[in-house]
Amino acid sequence: MVGLIDCNNFFVSCERVFDPRLHQRPVVVLSNNDGCVSALSNEAKALGLTRGQPYFQIKAVCDAHNVAVLSGNHRLYGDISARVMTVLMEMAERVEVYSIDEAFIFFEPWMSVQDMVEYGREIVRRVRRCTGIPTALGIAPTRTLAKIASKFAKKYPAYHHVCAIDSDEKRRKALELTSLGDVWGVGRHLCRRLANYGLNTALDFADWPEAYVRQTLALPTVRTWRELNGEWCVPADPRDVRRKSMVTSRSFGHDLTRREELSDAIALFATLTGRRLRRQGSVATGIMVFIATNTHREDKAQYSNSAYVPLNEPTADTLTIAHAARRALD
Repeated sequence: MVGLIDCNNFFVSCERVFDPRLHQRPVVVLSNNDGCVSALSNEAKALGLTRGQPYFQIKAVCDAHNVAVLSGNHRLYGDISARVMTVLMEMAERVEVYSIDEAFIFFEPWMSVQDMVEYGREIVRRVRRCTGIPTALGIAPTRTLAKIASKFAKKYPAYHHVCAIDSDEKRRKALELTSLGDVWGVGRHLCRRLANYGLNTALDFADWPEAYVRQTLALPTVRTWRELNGEWCVPADPRDVRRKSMVTSRSFGHDLTRREELSDAIALFATLTGRRLRRQGSVATGIMVFIATNTHREDKAQYSNSAYVPLNEPTADTLTIAHAARRALD
């Protein structure tokens, strides 16, 4: 079983951490140059606002309903994302960071579903307590189903932030309630194409005969169809998955007290990160370094901080990454 933990309205939640006056108020976060909506709160969604709308088209609505309109602060969001991922890595043996606000976590095979749900709720509580960010966790046999389960965990309070799809009956019910356009890997163009075949829900698509799927669709969509039917298809090795962000992080087995020790560790992590970037054919546009004391030693003073260094040009060069990482540490 795999879990997908998703931060709720992440950019808005980050802003609310530092400005409690934004709670319960409609909030819109704008993209670069304040051109269009990149994130919005549930209260703003209730007003009919949607992501991607140009701001000039909705300005009158925002003024009429006292909507807080904010310019995106992506350094802040990256900093809080790193702290969220740090908490996840402290609690889960294996974490795959998928994006700035999402990560996959893997459960031990001996755990029962009830154990997973209880542990998942503890993870959600810990992230909220340590970072202030609300999250939801979906648990299922495949990544695609876990993404669907996380949406139910967000939407329905009765799940208490954690939803598990652990039976075929639950799988079919969840797919029946999920529109095809909300399925991971199904874009708008493909959704319109499949609608011509009478496929409107995720269950419609999952019940489509395999022969039709293979004859009609490309391999990535065939994998999505198989995952909806409970078959693990997306590569398990994180090096095989292209991601929007990448984290290399470790907890040390002993206390570090000298800056040189931290610097050496960060140089090693920079080397590992550069290698992973090159293996998946990617480049980085910026480097963030985050450090924290041992949160389990409540008898000692606590410290955590992070810094972000943009790169002059995208690169996967280890020396460039290591130099930027040391600047961030300084």
